[in-house]
Amino acid sequence: MDPMTFVIMIAIAAVVFLLFLIWLVPVGLWIAALAAGVRIRIFGDLVGMRLRNVSPGVVVNSLISSTKAGLSLQASDLEAHYLARGNVERVVNALIAADKAGIELGFQQATAIDLAGRDVFDAVQVSVNPRVITTPEISAVAIDGVQLIAVSRVTVRANIQRLVGGAGEETIIARVGEGIVSAIGSAETYEDVLENPDIISRTVLDRGLDSGTAYDILSIDIADINVGRNIGAELKAEQAGADMLVAKAKAEERRAMAVARKQEMTAKVQEMRAKVVEAEAKVPRALASAFRSGNLNA
Repeated sequence: MDPMTFVIMIAIAAVVFLLFLIWLVPVGLWIAALAAGVRIRIFGDLVGMRLRNVSPGVVVNSLISSTKAGLSLQASDLEAHYLARGNVERVVNALIAADKAGIELGFQQATAIDLAGRDVFDAVQVSVNPRVITTPEISAVAIDGVQLIAVSRVTVRANIQRLVGGAGEETIIARVGEGIVSAIGSAETYEDVLENPDIISRTVLDRGLDSGTAYDILSIDIADINVGRNIGAELKAEQAGADMLVAKAKAEERRAMAVARKQEMTAKVQEMRAKVVEAEAKVPRALASAFRSGNLNA
C-alpha cells in the first residue's frame, strides 16, 4: 500500500473516531451543567445516556432549568420519563410554572398527566389564566313555541387533580348546550328569556356540569341570543292543515256515499216502474182471457 494512502486512511479514521468521541462524550453539556451547579458525571451519566438512547441535551438542559428555578429533580427520573416517550421539557416547564404560581404539582403527577396525553404545561397555564370556551349556536324552544338561538362563553380553569381521567372541552360544551336547551325549554315565554338571559346562566351553573371533567367552570355568560322561528305556530298551522285535509276527506266520503245511495234509490225506482209496466201489460191479457171464457159478466 502506498504510504501516502495509508496516512490518509489513518487521518480519516482519526477524524471519524474524534467525531464519534465528541458525540459520545458531550463535554460541552458537562461544562454547562457544572457552571449551572448541576452535579452530573461525564462518563457515568452523559455517556450512559447515549448508550441508553436518551438525549443528553434534553435531560441536562431540563436539569439546568429546574435547578435555576429552585427545583430539585433527578437525572434518572427525567431519563425514565424520556424512555417512556414523555415530553421531558414540557413537564419541567410545567413544574417551574406551577411552583412560581403556587400550584401544588409533583413530579410524579406531572409525568402521569403528560403520559396520559394531556399538555401539562398548558394545563398549568389554564389554571393560572382561565380559558374562555365559546359554544356554537344552540337552538331551543320555549314553552310558548318560539325558538331561541343562543351563544355562550364558558370560563373554565384547569383542575390539576382531575386531569388524568377527566373529560375535556368537548364534554363541557356538550353539557352546557344541554343545560341551555333545558333552561330555555322550561321558560314560559321567549320574552322571559330575552328580558333575563342570566336565568340561563344560573340554571346551568346550578347543575354542576364540571363534575368528572378536567376543568372547573367559573362562569357561563350568554354572549348572544336571537329569536328564531315560531315553531309552535308552525306546528299548529301544520296541524290545522292536516285537520282540514282529514275533514275534506271525510266530506268527500260522505258525498260519495250520498251519491251511491241516490244511485241505489234510482235503480230501485226504475225496478219498481218496470214491475208496474209489466203488471199493466198483463191487465189487457187478463181481460181478454176473461172475455173469452165468459167470466167477464159474472
